[in-house]
Amino acid sequence: MRKFNIRKVLDGLTAGSSSASQQQQPQQHPPGSREPEIQETLQSEHFQLCKTVRHGFPYQPSALAFDPVQKILAVGTQTGALRLFGRPGVECYCQHDSGAAVIQLQFLINEGALVSALADDTLHLWNLRQKRPAILHSLKFCRERVTFCHLPFQSKWLYVGTERGNIHIVNVESFTLSGYVIMWNKAIELSSKSHPGPVVHISDNPMDEGKLLIGFESGTVVLWDLKSKKADYRYTYDEAIHSVAWHHEGKQFICSHSDGTLTIWNVRSPTKPVQTITPHGKQLKDGKKPEPCKPILKVEFKTTRSGEPFIILSGGLSYDTVGRRPCLTVMHGKSTAVLEMDYSIVDFLTLCETPYPNDFQEPYAVVVLLEKDLVLIDLAQNGYPIFENPYPLNIHESPVTCCEYFADCPVDLIPALYSVGARQKRQGYSKKEWPINGGNWGLGAQSYPEIIITGHADGSVKFWDASAITLQVLYKLKTSKVFEKSRNKEDKPNTDIVDEDPYAIQIISWCPESRMLCIAGVSAHVIIYRFSKQEVVTEVIPMLEVRLLHEINDVESPESEQPPPLSTPVGGSNPQTIPPQSHPSTSSSSSDGLRDNVPCLKVKSSPLKQSPGYQTELVIQLVWVGGEPPQQITSLAVNSSYGLVVFGNCNGIAMVDYFQKAVLLNLGTIELYGSNDPYRREPRSPRKSRQPSGGLCDISEGSVVPEDRCKSPTSAKMSRKLSLPTDLKPDLDVKDNSFSRSRSSSVTSIDKESREAISALHFCETFTRKADSSPSPCLWVGTTLGTVLVIALNLPPGGEQRLLQPVIVSPSGTILRLKGAILRMAFLDTTGCLMPPAYEPWKEHNVPEEKDEKEKSKKKRPVSVSPSSSQEISENQYAVICSEKQAKVISLPTQNCAYKQNITETSFVLRGDIVALSNSICLACFCANGHIMTFSLPSLRPLLDVYYLPLTNMRIARTFCFTNNGQALYLVSPTEIQRLTYSQETCENLQEMLGELFTPVETPEAPNRGFFKGLFGGGAQSLDREELFGESSSGKASRSLAQHIPGPGGIEGVKGAASGVVGELARARLALDERGQKLGDLEERTAAMLSSADAFSKHAHEMMLKYKDKKWYQF
Repeated sequence: MRKFNIRKVLDGLTAGSSSASQQQQPQQHPPGSREPEIQETLQSEHFQLCKTVRHGFPYQPSALAFDPVQKILAVGTQTGALRLFGRPGVECYCQHDSGAAVIQLQFLINEGALVSALADDTLHLWNLRQKRPAILHSLKFCRERVTFCHLPFQSKWLYVGTERGNIHIVNVESFTLSGYVIMWNKAIELSSKSHPGPVVHISDNPMDEGKLLIGFESGTVVLWDLKSKKADYRYTYDEAIHSVAWHHEGKQFICSHSDGTLTIWNVRSPTKPVQTITPHGKQLKDGKKPEPCKPILKVEFKTTRSGEPFIILSGGLSYDTVGRRPCLTVMHGKSTAVLEMDYSIVDFLTLCETPYPNDFQEPYAVVVLLEKDLVLIDLAQNGYPIFENPYPLNIHESPVTCCEYFADCPVDLIPALYSVGARQKRQGYSKKEWPINGGNWGLGAQSYPEIIITGHADGSVKFWDASAITLQVLYKLKTSKVFEKSRNKEDKPNTDIVDEDPYAIQIISWCPESRMLCIAGVSAHVIIYRFSKQEVVTEVIPMLEVRLLHEINDVESPESEQPPPLSTPVGGSNPQTIPPQSHPSTSSSSSDGLRDNVPCLKVKSSPLKQSPGYQTELVIQLVWVGGEPPQQITSLAVNSSYGLVVFGNCNGIAMVDYFQKAVLLNLGTIELYGSNDPYRREPRSPRKSRQPSGGLCDISEGSVVPEDRCKSPTSAKMSRKLSLPTDLKPDLDVKDNSFSRSRSSSVTSIDKESREAISALHFCETFTRKADSSPSPCLWVGTTLGTVLVIALNLPPGGEQRLLQPVIVSPSGTILRLKGAILRMAFLDTTGCLMPPAYEPWKEHNVPEEKDEKEKSKKKRPVSVSPSSSQEISENQYAVICSEKQAKVISLPTQNCAYKQNITETSFVLRGDIVALSNSICLACFCANGHIMTFSLPSLRPLLDVYYLPLTNMRIARTFCFTNNGQALYLVSPTEIQRLTYSQETCENLQEMLGELFTPVETPEAPNRGFFKGLFGGGAQSLDREELFGESSSGKASRSLAQHIPGPGGIEGVKGAASGVVGELARARLALDERGQKLGDLEERTAAMLSSADAFSKHAHEMMLKYKDKKWYQF
């Protein structure tokens, strides 16, 4: 059968259509005929979606653990997440599938494994010997609730305490229950009539492994003899117990209680405590008991060779300290230090020199896990200073309100930002190096610079170095510094556009090449910044006030399918609609007493000292109009080559020349259309009461969609007093997953009735009109009703003329239509390459006058497309426009739609970016229904469509962004950034790039017993736990008590993580195999690893019995 070649058929069709277009339009035939020539190199196989790394503070932490030999820290959270931290740059994120809260974590010290206990009564064994840790085994308790776990050092038997007061014992190699059980009724006094409560503590005597100390919540403590299976001593106290800790000699232990007391007990004196301490209680003179205090939630008892022991505790403050911050108390000899924390304490651990509990502990630091921070205190220095935290855990220092991601930046940017940011560092940290330094860095195959910019609720902007899957803060800019701070509520008559956070950042526009930065804030303010390495003092902060007013009535659909063509430009030759103001306006109210002509914030009138870094060039504020507050800004763009900044909201658009500090354009959206408005809108007073008028329907190409579908998220009822649409503090829940139809950053709350907001802005050098023979500077404007309008820019020559002559701005009359609000625009040249907007390369502008003059004379305005001979013969370009519903590629200058792709019918696109990947470009989209899609350019062929993540809250919608080289990110929780890649190449290299948590380290030698202790006894007593807890002596556990679940970590992982000396050879072999492992190889190598490990894995025999009926090749 002859093969059917569809490509030739398509070629014939395109040739036919192009010849037809030649006949119809002989003047524009070159663009039409060149369309099929672009070779697209991107294919579906270039794309693959996977998460890379998660940065930031673990959201809602609940548990903490530390491996003192590997020097790895683990944090568990209330959502079942697990975060592991080694040396700075070595981090790992894992997730329990159930999502249940982590209540406790226990390392198998120096074994490369971790046990997690969850609130759903499951225990999980994690293998940390692979770059992406996996669960090897799980054990689900069916009849009892797990409350506490304890794994002695170098033991394979895990003690598990339950709510019923019983203790079960789990073999961590096979993850099976031993038949040995300590029942609560055997542990307590037979004469006791009440239940002792849940088990809150388990630990073995440091000097005798055969004695187990069990703490019950009610206040009873029992020393249990494991061999004789009976209680040696019972210690009772009439206050509930929260925690227990041993002295390393095993003769004393300390308990913390719910009344704020500590009791110290001698092991052999169970009748009463040796000492009772109330660390924060007021001592009464007549010998009475001190007043009760808040519970001491945890206590640790650590000894030193050369001095007094440390007693470290959390909680225990007196009840009269209302409003006092949470404290960690360090008692050392006669001194007591109370260290105040910024947030409540979740847990703390003391880091000690030895892993052996029966040796002098020599504590050197305390790691304190707070609700929203991780603090490390240096115990060796006077005053207990904290260590400088090298992890990027302060992303949420102020809630993140927006973020942008830039991959493949200019190479000099990160050093420049770092050098100005280094001066901002705080002083007073510990002089020592960060002690959590386990693991090894990955081999970063990607060497291009990446920068993440985060905007925050307090008006700060942070720049982060995100190269090679790490994150490090470079520089912090405080935008609120240019405004007067109101000291009290009476002092702020104007800031009531938002209830709180008046400086919150909503949009960031940044040009990496010129280093120009522009931000739009929630109080309808825009600030333009230049980068400088010199410190300057600005005597008067340059500012402009813009009165952006738009009076319209309800929208009606246009009758015709396409707006009529417009050949003549609309607007005057120089539409400078309002005079520039360099000082705040004085008129604060109109004749009828309404607030008028006042901005929401007051710019400082005193001189402003500006440190090296980003320095204010111009502040622009929208003002109140006739008692109506200015509407929040919905789109923003800056161009360093043109010296222009443009911004829009639901009232209209304003353009400012920041070189001349002048307003060039101030138009309502309706005025941009001129006589070509496709909607019949009537003027009306802004004070008129408003009647809602249904949803805004997408009208494009004659199709009318049902109302429920076409209600875009850009149409939401606007309240008079806008609360910050960037609420991150409460997570916004969305009913029925339909996304609550309001969105911010790119598009904020917009009046449902009739507002057409500006949703996208793009400066470019392209063909403004159909008749143009050469490209010229222009601005493309996209609106929430799916219209694209083009504004022509007539720029004066460079040098001095640029500062003297006005920029002439005029609507060109070009109008294009798409379905849904416009999100993104970009331009391709005739070969299909991306044409970035023109930019001015960065140079230091704070230099002496003469040098500056020389520079200006040489300076010419660079453009993205330099005029060439080919353009004289009308070489074409392509405009790529992405809306919430579809994407179009428009051939220029003909303005014919070359390609069209309906991205989604039932949902809408939240973010669309035109990005570079594998020496080509594509359009990447994230939809509200959770799909991530990519399309080739210019033909818009679908290349990737993966269901990734349902839109569960506003935060994801506001922060999701794509960038070059297949990178993307979003704020996965209020404190964490999740990065992902959609590049096949990055997915393949990810295994090499990730750091290793486990590194082979020799376990320190056990403490020497000494001659006399060895001779007369008294040293540490060992216990053959295998003999005691093994099946031969204790029998089998009840099957209904717990269910064993094999983990997805695979059989090779079981052998890799199994503890004990016998497995060392197997582990070494597996570790070698692991290093060469790629992400997709796990399944194929299982068989080979199993067969090679069998020969020398005696202790894995039990587990192998389960698989004996299967041949090795069946796995």
